[in-house]
Amino acid sequence: MVVTNTSGYILALDLGTTGNRALLFNAQSVVVGQAYKELTQHYPQPGWLEHDPMEIWQATCWAVQQVLKDTGIAVAEVVAIGLTVQRETCLLWDKTTGKPLHNAIVWQDRRTADFCQQLAEYAQPINDRTGLVLDAYFSATKLAWLLEYVQREQPTTNLDHALAGTIDSWILWNLTGGQVHATDHSNASRTMLMNLDSQTWDPLLLDLFGIPGHILPKIQPSLGVFGHTEPQLFGAALPIAAIFGDQQASLFAHGCNQPGTVKCTYGTGSFLIAHTGKTLRRSHNRLLSTVAWTCAEIDGSLAVDYALEGAMFTTGACIQWLRDRLKLIATAAETELLASQVADSNGVYFIPAFSGLGTPHWDMNARGAFLGITGGVQREHMVRSVLEAIAYQVKEVVQAINRDSGTPVGLLKVDGGACQNNFLMQFQADVLGIPVERPAVFDATAQGAAFGAGLAIGFWQDYATLIANRQIERVFYPGSGATAAQANFVTWQKAVERVLSP
Repeated sequence: MVVTNTSGYILALDLGTTGNRALLFNAQSVVVGQAYKELTQHYPQPGWLEHDPMEIWQATCWAVQQVLKDTGIAVAEVVAIGLTVQRETCLLWDKTTGKPLHNAIVWQDRRTADFCQQLAEYAQPINDRTGLVLDAYFSATKLAWLLEYVQREQPTTNLDHALAGTIDSWILWNLTGGQVHATDHSNASRTMLMNLDSQTWDPLLLDLFGIPGHILPKIQPSLGVFGHTEPQLFGAALPIAAIFGDQQASLFAHGCNQPGTVKCTYGTGSFLIAHTGKTLRRSHNRLLSTVAWTCAEIDGSLAVDYALEGAMFTTGACIQWLRDRLKLIATAAETELLASQVADSNGVYFIPAFSGLGTPHWDMNARGAFLGITGGVQREHMVRSVLEAIAYQVKEVVQAINRDSGTPVGLLKVDGGACQNNFLMQFQADVLGIPVERPAVFDATAQGAAFGAGLAIGFWQDYATLIANRQIERVFYPGSGATAAQANFVTWQKAVERVLSP
């Protein structure tokens, strides 16, 4: 499709766990083109997961060039870039050569679980400072592992030349030709190194994890110009005007900017976030306190929006596993039809603990399992049990949010690839007992990054108008299956207890 609108476009880069996507939004905030490239998943050992940082960078460049080519839009018509990335995934690189010192360690990676257990006595101080649970999920122990590895295996490496960061910092550094080493508060808040009160790197935590402060990026507001692309890259110096962690970008896109508004993204993992306002809220139910986004006020002060989050490590990845590992399905879309062909899971319950369990259990050593298998179980039952487990995990997090807030969640806004599955969304409404709202644009993470960049440079003037113009594709309401779904959830919780570590 060739686009003739010449009023300008926002380019959103959505760099996820399974692939990189570039999308162009026009002045009406409509997607006019996109390009996607899948990322190779490297599993060097059980429980380990890595990405090749050079592949991430090359795929980013390819996606930008491809979407411009496909739409016929000139780079001069792009007015800004918004960047959103998989969070917690981190790496080290040499600023003199531009080369990574090791593959990036992905957020799902469990290699530092033992290290976390050794630090158990510091769990409360870490939570007090960062709002996070001591877990291998976050970046701090991954960076500590990388530094120790490089010092041991590459002893000639000059760490004075090393830079560290999450994927946003790596891509920003490359986009700007090595001129800008920065991150935003939403990504920094996921490293387990940023103090939520001061919004800066915490000296005590840097010392605890053995991470030199000088290798870390500068923390800047989420909305604002971070730098400009090297002109030779795409043919123009484009401002990078917003950076978000992917889940925070989704929250922004849904218009969840008021306390009590909630969204859930169904991606590789699922992440449910509730906006909590301008005041930092602490959870009593093992939810994470996190930065939603930040921006600079006219007087130069920092405006911070906060959120509570539930992290479910393995959801969409279960469907990918059914396809790529077990070969039970050929495409993800098949799961909807297969699950609908049976009345229930025939007593089968699936626990998707491939990378341990996140909220509310935070058990790094839990492992996945099918329970309740009998001779009558068929492929359809197993597939259905996997989809049901995704919804059950979300139910656990919604319960935690309800207990923390005292006001029950009345509507769940959703996005992400798996939300296209009508069976899953209907089952989610049934098990929650509340409506589930699905937007017309599933790529809310990219949309949020675009909204942020466009607002930051004045391409769009009013956030409320952007949100009001978003289209809702469908609302799922609790149906006839709600009673059975909620009863089976109780049994699923008992199944979860079987896989928790002693």
